[in-house]
Amino acid sequence: MQSQDVAQRPAPPSPTGPVVDVEQAEAALVEHYPRLVRLAYLVLPPGLGRSRRVLTAHALTQRALPRNRTPAPVIPAQSTGRDGDPGYALVRLQVLRTALEAGLPLKRKAWPKRSQLPPVLPQVWGLKLFPRSGGADELALDQRLSTLSGPARAAYALRGLERLTDDGVRKVLTTAGVADADGALLEADGIPAQYGLLDSPEFDPCSLQARPTDLMRRRQHLKAALAAGAALLVCGALLGLPGEGWGPDGAAAPPYARNPAAQAALDPAKLTRVSPVAWRGSARTDFSVWPARGDLTGDSALLRRALAVWARPGETVRVSATPGTPSGGPAGPPQLLYAGTVDAARVVILHDGLRIARYAEPKEGTQGAALDFARVDGAGRAEAGAVVLGRADGNVRYLTAPWVKEAGERDLMKPGSGAMDLALTDGVTAPLASPVLRAGACTSWNVLQLGDGTKTRLLTDLGELVPARLTAGRPGSPREASGAEALRTWRPFACSLGTVRSAGVRSVNAWAFNKQPLPDASGSAAWVCTRAETWRGGGARVLAQFHTPGGRYGAVAAKAENVLACGAREPHVLAGVLWQSKAGGWYLLAAGSRDTASIRATGGVGGASQTSLLTVPAEQGARAELKGTLRDGRPIGGLR
Repeated sequence: MQSQDVAQRPAPPSPTGPVVDVEQAEAALVEHYPRLVRLAYLVLPPGLGRSRRVLTAHALTQRALPRNRTPAPVIPAQSTGRDGDPGYALVRLQVLRTALEAGLPLKRKAWPKRSQLPPVLPQVWGLKLFPRSGGADELALDQRLSTLSGPARAAYALRGLERLTDDGVRKVLTTAGVADADGALLEADGIPAQYGLLDSPEFDPCSLQARPTDLMRRRQHLKAALAAGAALLVCGALLGLPGEGWGPDGAAAPPYARNPAAQAALDPAKLTRVSPVAWRGSARTDFSVWPARGDLTGDSALLRRALAVWARPGETVRVSATPGTPSGGPAGPPQLLYAGTVDAARVVILHDGLRIARYAEPKEGTQGAALDFARVDGAGRAEAGAVVLGRADGNVRYLTAPWVKEAGERDLMKPGSGAMDLALTDGVTAPLASPVLRAGACTSWNVLQLGDGTKTRLLTDLGELVPARLTAGRPGSPREASGAEALRTWRPFACSLGTVRSAGVRSVNAWAFNKQPLPDASGSAAWVCTRAETWRGGGARVLAQFHTPGGRYGAVAAKAENVLACGAREPHVLAGVLWQSKAGGWYLLAAGSRDTASIRATGGVGGASQTSLLTVPAEQGARAELKGTLRDGRPIGGLR
């Protein structure tokens, strides 16, 4: 971490302006507190960790008040909104000065400055606080800012948050004690000017998420308060020191478990490694028979870090898990699926029978470790075809099952275009475009096509570790979505997959349950029901969609969650939509699955039909309640 551009001598005297009373400075601080805290958070060194940066930013801002009447610096306040406010200029200068001091390296022969130590106040016991996560752009900007020196981060923040000109930034930095303000500006020029992202929740220390600290360690604190207090002091001192590389446990938090089972789970030598040919003779074809692959399977230090972080993720580790997936440590030694270099990261993939865990750390530096979990219990050959290795530059790489012989990429919205071959290297695919990383309108939906010699399957990236399987056909007996008819069914509804992103989806089935002639004789509309099943069982999402001839996209007519409709246990569905003909007339169109014997509409629109289709004239904006009867006499309600 670079911070040598901040002068370690007292700040040079600056030209003074109006004298600021303490009350005037307090009023400015209270009024602009969120912006001042955000400025401190951006300037503080990323090595402190997100939770400590939050508390330190608040502490430095709250200590920015002068003790008595103080001359204000003659430096710009902001290009808009706070011009001429000497109180704001004064407290902002103090916040900036102390935030820069916090990035100075500790010296053995000199007392540390107050800003270099963990804040005494504020403190939140039992919780870790950190800003809400932003999008991929905010994360990329945060990573770029972490490579800058403290003065360069300050220059970037003053440009983006305060809207200062370069001359104004130079004056502020010089007054704050920066020896080489021009160098800081030049270094900040190396980061794209994405100043609008600085207003994101990613950089807002006033809008926070809370997560508990280690509950096991807190329980031990109650039993041995003195011993735990001493351990916390030692850990706090170690965390405050600048590091020069990955330690034995990497980004893991301090250990708390020393029992034999827990130690065995953290021993790289005891990882389960499956033979490359085990899957050929096994009765199971799931993740349990995947061999260990990658160029770093023999790197014990990397494997130890991955296991330690899994058991005890530290404050700087970004942890994510699909819904319903526990994120605790493994109960015993897990199975190694992959350890290798993927783009700019070292990646380890582990499996404990219930979950896939992916650990990633940058090849350069010691910041930015990530730990992701996905639930995969009950996976079969169809669902255990691939795991995400990494995403970068809008692309995704997969590690495929050992039985996969060929891979390809195809656009689900262009069923006739065929698949483009993807190279496979030791089971790792070449990068392919990920639909969930694309910005803007949905004009394509690229999926992964895998062939094992007997079947061809389609899998789609939904922003999780394990891609979702795509099928088509009647619930209870769906077929793979790779066939020509299935691809035509999916084409208008591919973009609707974005509605189930990051929902822990295991598979998505598209069922064309009926066709309905349009009342203006312009052809027949297709009714399709898509159902997304999850790994956890609950939370299934159902969409009834309507597609007219010539339309590129289907329209969602009804949706529901945690219902049996359109599923294997209840393969029936009833839905309706208000539709306007080319002549301008409005109609209620309703359709049920083909075993629907009758449909009745009540409420804003009245009508009945003794078939599985209903067409009734209606008024624009009318609302109707649908009820139907199946051929076996059972009632069915309309999907809402």
